[in-house]
Amino acid sequence: MYFTVEEMNLICVFDTNDRAALVTAMRDTMPDFENDDMREIAQTTLAKLEGMTDEAFAALIMTPAYDGPDDGNGVS
Repeated sequence: MYFTVEEMNLICVFDTNDRAALVTAMRDTMPDFENDDMREIAQTTLAKLEGMTDEAFAALIMTPAYDGPDDGNGVS
C-alpha cells in the first residue's frame, strides 16, 4: 500500500500501534479539520487504511516523510 508524503505525515500524528484505533481516532478528528485539502487527505488516508490488512499495516514503516530537497543542515 502506497501512502503519499502528506498521508504518512498525517498518520504519524496519531498513535500507530493499532490500525483500527488509528482509523477511529482519525475519523473522530475529521470534524476539526477546517481546511478542505486536509479533509481530503484524511479521507484518502482513511480509505487506504480501511482497505489494508492488519498485517500490511504492521509492516509499514511509520516515520514522517519529507518531500523536499536536503539542504544539508541535518533537518528534514
